[in-house]
Amino acid sequence: MEEQVKGTIYDSRQLKRLLPYAWPYRKTVLLSLLLLTGQSLAQILTPLFTRVAIDKYIVKKVDGFDGFLSILNPWLPDNVWQGLTFLSVLFGLALLVRLGLEYGQQLAMQYTGQRIMFDLRRDIYSRLQQLDVQFFDRNPVGRIVTRVTSDVDQLNEFFSAALVTIIGDLMIIALVLVAMFQLSGKLTLIMLGILPVVLLTTMLFRKQVSLDYRRQRVAIAKLNAFLQEHTGGMNVLQLFHREEKATEQFVAVNRENMDAWKSSIFAYGWFYPVVEFEGMIAMGAVLTYGGFAARDGELTVGILVAFLQFAMRFFGPIQDLSEKYNTVQTSMAASERVFAMLDEPVGILGPQLLVKPSGEASIEFRKVGFAYKEQDWILQDLSFRVEPGETIAIVGHTGAGKSTITNLMLRFYDVQQGEVLVGGQNVRSFDPPSLRQHFGVVLQDPFLFTGTLRDNIRLGDESITDEGIEDACRRVNLWDFVQSRAEGLDLAVHERGAGLSTGQKQLVSFARALVREPKFLILDEATSSVDTETEQKIQRALDVMLMGRTAIVIAHRLSTIQKASRIFVMHRGQLRESGTHQQLLRERGLYWKLYQLQYKDQEVAPATTL
Repeated sequence: MEEQVKGTIYDSRQLKRLLPYAWPYRKTVLLSLLLLTGQSLAQILTPLFTRVAIDKYIVKKVDGFDGFLSILNPWLPDNVWQGLTFLSVLFGLALLVRLGLEYGQQLAMQYTGQRIMFDLRRDIYSRLQQLDVQFFDRNPVGRIVTRVTSDVDQLNEFFSAALVTIIGDLMIIALVLVAMFQLSGKLTLIMLGILPVVLLTTMLFRKQVSLDYRRQRVAIAKLNAFLQEHTGGMNVLQLFHREEKATEQFVAVNRENMDAWKSSIFAYGWFYPVVEFEGMIAMGAVLTYGGFAARDGELTVGILVAFLQFAMRFFGPIQDLSEKYNTVQTSMAASERVFAMLDEPVGILGPQLLVKPSGEASIEFRKVGFAYKEQDWILQDLSFRVEPGETIAIVGHTGAGKSTITNLMLRFYDVQQGEVLVGGQNVRSFDPPSLRQHFGVVLQDPFLFTGTLRDNIRLGDESITDEGIEDACRRVNLWDFVQSRAEGLDLAVHERGAGLSTGQKQLVSFARALVREPKFLILDEATSSVDTETEQKIQRALDVMLMGRTAIVIAHRLSTIQKASRIFVMHRGQLRESGTHQQLLRERGLYWKLYQLQYKDQEVAPATTL
């Protein structure tokens, strides 16, 4: 998933992975191929009509059609104007048939492309929900969005406008060559003389643009990631007057994107005129030889005119194939990144033999060692046990490993040393979703989704009734706010809870945790960003929430921790002290120092018993 440009695009390997997505729609693809075959045949007919119109009715050198079209000869009138009218009608019908077949073919492949896009996005989103937290730690949101949106859009171009069309172009080239050889072998060989030069030009073009396509995908992903990050943090940019610096950084990222596109634009700038020039040279050679041959009676004027029409149909698909090569290359670059995401390994897996959590609501760490990166240990030889129904508070300086402990309990990460037990069983023996459903978690920064209050509390669990939501809201002191709004639980919630205060969002987060009646409760600095009045509401709700539950409380405020059953003091990834508030104060150790620095001034406010 790293944003870098590698050396080669493995077209065949990517193609083998893309084609199975078209297999469910093989009937539609087959129909498209049949329509394309008919369309190609219709293109072959019109020059043959032109040839007979000239040679039979104008110069009067032939009696009618040759080959399979000779079945029309009995229908050809002897009168010139009637004959030309008849051929004109046939010419027009061939054009109409071609138009209808092309419409049907485009419709079929566009349908197929859209269905394949749907399947790909479904698979990507499903994979994203399986991936571990560390994947999202190292990949910007903008980069991930690029994979799901613009990269998949590019693959739609491959299926709808390239896959079958390439086959059609090759089919037209083959049919045109057969028809031209039937008309004049010498003229065909003269025209094919320019083909090696065209192929060399195409190879030089391909070499130049191959790397550009991948550079474009990298640049677009960087651009999206930058925009997502800086628009999300716009208030911070404006607060610290960083607009000018951010603009400079954006200009650099934007220029990288522009340069990647300019390089391929330059390639196309010379490629199309060169190929067209080479085609004109071939046409000129054919016209020169054919003109003298027609004068000397070696071939008819009708054959020469029809051959020139075929020649134009021959070079058209070649240019079209070159354009489709652009689509294929861009699609291969996009598919490489899409499949890199789909291939991202899932580190947190459930065991082959699943174990259901026992009825015991205990938590235990046994000699746990954990590092986010290699040997940079966050926790070292950490051991403790939380008894069922016990409330434990964890304190310590920033970076001491407090939040890491909760991440390991929830199995967002797996430990490198030791083991974590929930209900007396190793968390590795649980399926992660079944483990996490027993936990209610309230974070410092609550995340609300676009929708309604009801949607954000229920989070898609239809087993939660409106009565249960109302009860949870009452217990966390949110119901007064709900009743104060005319919409009630249908109050619209915008992105990330815009329009609600921090305290209101936090109360919604509490209701979300409580409505599921979890066995374990984790509060990760859940009251550090709310005002005193809201904190008092939350503290009253906590008395209800903690009854009969095993709880881990990480907090900076004294009122949230001083009446906990025990307080764990973390320092540099180790459990240095453990005891009640009063016991730790008497020891005059790390907790006493933290108390002097952080908590002493809070004693003016009455503490709430947990």
